[in-house]
Amino acid sequence: MDTLKIHNKVMKFKIFFFFYILTILTSCNGQVKPSSPTDSKTEIKPISVGQPKLIKTQGSTESDNVWCGLQDKAGNLWFGTTGEGVYRYDGKLFTQFTVKDGLKSNSVYSILEDKSGNIWFGTTEGICRYDGKNIIPISIPLSIRPVVSNNYYSRQSTKNTVWSMLQDTSGKIWFGTGDGVYCFDGFNFTRFLSNDGVINKDSLHLKMIDCMLEDKKGNIWFGSGCPPGEEGVCCYDGKSINSFKPNGDGWIRYIKEDKKGNLWFGGRLHGNFIFDGNKFINFKEKVGIGNPILVDKKGEIWFSGEEKQSSIESEGGIWSYDGQTFKNYNTTNGMSKNFAWFMLEDRDGNIWIGTRNTGLYKYDGKIFTSYSE
Repeated sequence: MDTLKIHNKVMKFKIFFFFYILTILTSCNGQVKPSSPTDSKTEIKPISVGQPKLIKTQGSTESDNVWCGLQDKAGNLWFGTTGEGVYRYDGKLFTQFTVKDGLKSNSVYSILEDKSGNIWFGTTEGICRYDGKNIIPISIPLSIRPVVSNNYYSRQSTKNTVWSMLQDTSGKIWFGTGDGVYCFDGFNFTRFLSNDGVINKDSLHLKMIDCMLEDKKGNIWFGSGCPPGEEGVCCYDGKSINSFKPNGDGWIRYIKEDKKGNLWFGGRLHGNFIFDGNKFINFKEKVGIGNPILVDKKGEIWFSGEEKQSSIESEGGIWSYDGQTFKNYNTTNGMSKNFAWFMLEDRDGNIWIGTRNTGLYKYDGKIFTSYSE
């Protein structure tokens, strides 16, 4: 009998222990999470939620800009800055994301929404991708030595900086980095100019590409940036890549396509010019305007003002051009005195303007409203 009692006690203990372990496992979804590449994901925990305006928290300087942006498929507006990370605006409130939330850097120079709805951020330390829940760091297999620093750019001029991004009609994503142009097919990164099928008679390097555009004919255009770039306008027709330097300008800040298919180029040193499909034409219709930043839904071209030397301010505000008449907007209209770097038109036709000192303004067709502090 004593043996039977001991046996029964042992059985009761085993049953109790079994249910105890089962309870623990059930509370952990019944499994131990395996390690995987997705462990590097950083769940977004915004550091600034519910702000009615874009508020600076990272100690950026007055020389920093709202540099880039887009409106996503859900209608949210995203703004990338050169010192304050990224802001998302849902129509009512701004949410700020920085390195604490998974960004590789608070200096964001390009933003792209791909066809699957992922948001890509190009920073001074490479790229990140937001899948709707997490910010995921993505590594590009860079192969060339870092770009030599210079007086104009210092902290930004690294091989990791992603100045521009583009998804073409085939779905391929192009990245303009300090190390050259890379392509991503959804699985692998390849260095564009390492493709033996690309005819490169001009021996271009495509470093520091400030802007990219795919035109209506499927050509890919590149605007080369500051040294060691300065290769001017580069065009890839699917077989060959060629370089042009209209006005002798090797530094191209903006490329925009108008409704007629003309391409507008904003040069850093020698003004603006247009490519009509056959030739480059100097655009000298107005003195005192800056570069073409936006082509709106009506087909009007929006220009920055000229940037004052040794200042963050603009000469004469911003301009719109309907093909015949220029219209000026400045401080008398409620526009900032600071130099405008970026413009975006939203679905409702509002024009958003990003300026120096991380300024943000909205023009609704009647008035300018400041959205920054």
